[in-house]
Amino acid sequence: MGAEFFYGSSDAPRPNQPIGVGVLALIERDGALLLERRSDCGRWGLIGGGVDVEESLEDALRREVREETGLVVASHELYGVLSDPSRIVRYPDGNVVRLLYFVYKAEVEGFETFRRSDESEELQFFGPEELPELDVIETASPILDLYLSVDVQPAILLDQ
Repeated sequence: MGAEFFYGSSDAPRPNQPIGVGVLALIERDGALLLERRSDCGRWGLIGGGVDVEESLEDALRREVREETGLVVASHELYGVLSDPSRIVRYPDGNVVRLLYFVYKAEVEGFETFRRSDESEELQFFGPEELPELDVIETASPILDLYLSVDVQPAILLDQ
């Protein structure tokens, strides 16, 4: 069984680990958004991951983007903070974590170094019209909904 993701679900398991702090990157190319098909569940999600205890949010963003895509972050802007306590992930090893995510819009230096890591089955850019049809993990859905909302600009707090 792969990782399972929950958001606003009464079926979510109770966390058995401390809150997990992570970063996510919104990386665009020609009006399309980069997503990864995760190797731990086979579903689509945003580029990113956990923040190590010795690094800043920005350092974690640069590290995660480089590790997962080979790309180098040139600049970034905070897009939002996801703090809803119903954002839960259950990993195959039995760990259940509540996620606190900082989402950034990230510009990269170029796409010459673009490559997939072992954490992804596939990396692909999707246009706005393709995003609603994808099988995305539950914790990414509200971010993509906001991203697709043409009237909404970057927010500091994404959760309701």
